[in-house]
Amino acid sequence: MSLMLKLLTITLLLTSSAFAQTTSQKLEKYLTEKYEDNPNIKTIIVKVEGVKPLQGIRGWNAYIIALEATLKNKPKELIKQKHIWFSNGTMITEKLTNLSNGDNYEDEVKPDIKASEYSKENLVYGNENAKHKVVIFSDPLCPFCKDFAPEALLYMKKYPEKFAVYYYHFPLLRIHPASAIITRAAVVAQRAGVKDVSIKMYDIKVNAQEKNVDKILSAFNKVVGSHVTEKDIKVASVTAEINHDTNFATNLFVGGTPTIYFDGKIDKTRKKYKTAK
Repeated sequence: MSLMLKLLTITLLLTSSAFAQTTSQKLEKYLTEKYEDNPNIKTIIVKVEGVKPLQGIRGWNAYIIALEATLKNKPKELIKQKHIWFSNGTMITEKLTNLSNGDNYEDEVKPDIKASEYSKENLVYGNENAKHKVVIFSDPLCPFCKDFAPEALLYMKKYPEKFAVYYYHFPLLRIHPASAIITRAAVVAQRAGVKDVSIKMYDIKVNAQEKNVDKILSAFNKVVGSHVTEKDIKVASVTAEINHDTNFATNLFVGGTPTIYFDGKIDKTRKKYKTAK
C-alpha cells in the first residue's frame, strides 16, 4: 500500500450534512475530501465498488473502496488501490475486531472473483471450461505453501475436465526475499515449456533470506530442470507478469499464503477441491 495514500486515522466521523445521501455516497464524499487534504496528492477518485453486510453485527457493513490517484511528484503515474472500510452510516473505521473472539472482520470480507477476471496466462492445469475453477495465490518459500500446493496441484492435475487451476505468484518479500528471484525464474521456465514448474519449485533448497542471484538460480535450475539466467529474469514482460499477479492479489485483499479461491469464492478450508464432484 502506498504510504502517500495512508493518511486517514483509524476511526472517523461522517459529518456530511446531506443526511439523505446513502452511506456509500457519504463515504465517497468524505474520503475524497480527506485524501485531498494530503499535499502530496494531485488527483483522487474514490468509488464504492461493493457493500457487504457483516454477520453478527447489526447495522454495520463492509464497503470495498476503489481509489485512483496521481501524486504531484509523479503526475503521469496512475495509482490504483482498493481498501475495505466499515460503517454503520454514522461512523467509519478501517479496522473492526470482535472483542468476544478476536476475529478481524476484514478477514471475513473478500471480493469474489468475477468470470472475466480469470487469466488464461495463469492457467497451469486443466481446461478453462472445466466444472470448477481453483485459484491459488502462493509463495514458493512459504512453509504452509510447501505443505499445501504440491499435493493440491498434483491431485487436480489428474482431473483436467474437473478443475481449471489458476496459479498466481504472490511472493512475501519481507520475509522471503529469495522468492523474488524464484518467481521470476518460474515465469521464464514456464514460458520455455518446462513441465510442472509450479510443483517442482517447492522443492528448491535455498535460504529464504538469500540474495545472491546466481546461487538462487542455480538451486532453481537444478530442481526444475531449466536453464534460466539472470538476464532472462530481467526482461520487462517477466516483471509485468509478476506485477499482474501481485496486483490481482492486492485487489482481492490477499494478505497471506496460501490463499485459495474455489469457484470464485475464498476457500478458507483449502479443502473444497478434495470433495468437489
